[in-house]
Amino acid sequence: MVAIARGLAALTAAAMLWGCSANDANVVDEERLLAAENDPDNWLTYGRTYAEQRFSPLEDINAGNVGELNLAYAVELDTNRGQEATPIVVDGVMYISTAWSKVWALNAATGEVLWKYDPEVDGSKGADACCDVVNRGVAVWDGKVFVGTIDGRLIAIDAGTGEELWDVVTVDQSKPYTITGAPRVVRGKVLIGNSGAEMGVRGYISAYDANDGALVWRFYTVPGNPADGPDGAASDEAFAQFAGETWFGDYWELGGGGTVWDSIVYDADFNQLLIGVGNGAPWNHRVRSDGKGDNLFLSSILALDPDTGKYKWHYQINPGETWDFTATQQITLATLEIDGKQRKVAMQAPKNGFFYVIDRATGKLISAEPYAEQNWAEKIDLETGRPVEVPEARFADAPYLVTPMGIGAHAWHPMSYSPKTGLVYIPVMEVPNAYADDSNFERHIGRWNTGVTFMAPPEGSVPGATPEARRAYLASITYGKLTAWDPVKQEKVWEIRRDWPWNGGTLATGGNLVFQGLPDGRFMAYSADKGEELWSWQGERGIMAGPITYRVDGVQYVAVMAGYGGSMGMATETGWMRRPPPNGALLVFRIGGTGTIAKLPEWKPAPYASSDEVFTPAQLAEGQTQFFAFCGICHNGPVNPDLTRSAYATNAQAWRQVVIGGALKDKGMISFAPWIDAEQAEAIRAYVLSEAKRRAAEEEQ
Repeated sequence: MVAIARGLAALTAAAMLWGCSANDANVVDEERLLAAENDPDNWLTYGRTYAEQRFSPLEDINAGNVGELNLAYAVELDTNRGQEATPIVVDGVMYISTAWSKVWALNAATGEVLWKYDPEVDGSKGADACCDVVNRGVAVWDGKVFVGTIDGRLIAIDAGTGEELWDVVTVDQSKPYTITGAPRVVRGKVLIGNSGAEMGVRGYISAYDANDGALVWRFYTVPGNPADGPDGAASDEAFAQFAGETWFGDYWELGGGGTVWDSIVYDADFNQLLIGVGNGAPWNHRVRSDGKGDNLFLSSILALDPDTGKYKWHYQINPGETWDFTATQQITLATLEIDGKQRKVAMQAPKNGFFYVIDRATGKLISAEPYAEQNWAEKIDLETGRPVEVPEARFADAPYLVTPMGIGAHAWHPMSYSPKTGLVYIPVMEVPNAYADDSNFERHIGRWNTGVTFMAPPEGSVPGATPEARRAYLASITYGKLTAWDPVKQEKVWEIRRDWPWNGGTLATGGNLVFQGLPDGRFMAYSADKGEELWSWQGERGIMAGPITYRVDGVQYVAVMAGYGGSMGMATETGWMRRPPPNGALLVFRIGGTGTIAKLPEWKPAPYASSDEVFTPAQLAEGQTQFFAFCGICHNGPVNPDLTRSAYATNAQAWRQVVIGGALKDKGMISFAPWIDAEQAEAIRAYVLSEAKRRAAEEEQ
């Protein structure tokens, strides 16, 4: 592993930063994190405080002067892959993670790079990542910086020097596990989950000793093969007593899913961890569990003892989950006045489109109402806590146009809650799609396993006489929103429509401001109470991540990571962004800033691949099927190479060497020989060439 010091001057600067502070990185401990609410100059943990409200009381930048906000500095990153990280700021030092799980330390006031750390992840591991080689952040504790890596490791780095202190493997690396989420540190333990449900893995969360990386406890979120007996884990008792009996069939053959890939929250009021659990593997309940059982703890919020990992309570968002409706989205803690009583609650806006308010003491549902368009449930029954489903939505007998689809009404993009306005600011997505049961489902460990066929909406479900026309209509009703939501009244207060669904996370501040970045490169500020646009800045680098704010030497800054990608950046063509995204950047703003960022040069795309070869209709149909089964998730958006413009597509031998032979595996393009044969690879090439011809003709019109 590589730590790169940026010269003696940088190290001297780092020493001055740490040495001048009464609270240096070595004393970010339990006491300081518990008191983070009273430390607004810093951003000590992923959501600023353990409550993960992403609210800062700082108000030097406010609705009255935000028009004077400008770039203070920009630091260009070393890759054009997606950037999802939340920076951490401790006493004038900023720690960021970037794509490929790299870590940088910088002077938070000037942007001077103090050190860099590279875990040297093998490029071929990118093929296991469902949603880009992103990383959502680091944790700082007791002079150490912790990061989870895309190849499943948890690493401790010296906060002052960037030197590696310890490195532990948290997953079975022979399986397609990844880590994209930020670790959290609670009571001396580093908590980390993992990703990869669709690829065929079994989810869990682990706690490691922050001093030496020793495993303290592990909780599996889904049961293993009953023939193997108990795991010897903290979850054994819950599965033996009640959760194991909610599963049927040979669910373990594809792991079952349930990965803990984002939200991990420490609730100090009740000394418990609240974790969000993901979707099933495969998605389709019929395929996964013979269509029976609730499948605990999929799509659930789980409360665990932070010292032992023992089960305390759970609330399942979607029993028998079948749509990729995860409960991994941000969990935010607050105290709300509801019906005249102060209630300690957890709030979540998960993928399924309902906003949930849950009693943290008991796990009982208080309220749930739709914050986005949805058509899979009539309501959430407040007596049972269960959804009253629309029976047809399970697409068992016929295709169903599901709103929202698996991308969700809200994904990992951070939301924020302002105690001053009482509102939650949610980056909402409106993305419908038609689901059909995949009656010919085949397991492919290491590739996407959904058990679902995605198709044009059924005739009559939306306007359009042909499948193409109905797909076009779907595209016209696919968009995003910034929604200000009242969690007590369970109603929208204001919203702003976005042309594209995949927008940045939000930050709320004491200056009556809400900040959000957009994928077209804009960074914007709104009045938190009314949603009035107050400021906009254009940097030409798409923004997905959540912003933060902090103060150094009396100056308030706002920072955000820019870099377009993630699942929609990989798999969805944007139209307005056909060009590959530029390298990402750390963007930092202040009142009266004088920083600059290079303007992007004009871009001219490569010509579409062209060939006189003739292919049969059967080849083209097979190629389309295989393309969307194996290629589209990475090559249907602007981030990775556009295959319709690839020279490889015009040469059958070169294409085969890449797709079957793995000639580009060092760049992340592994061999697909375990899943497709040479004939299928050639069919994919045929389909790519036909698409190139179609697109070229469209652009000539």
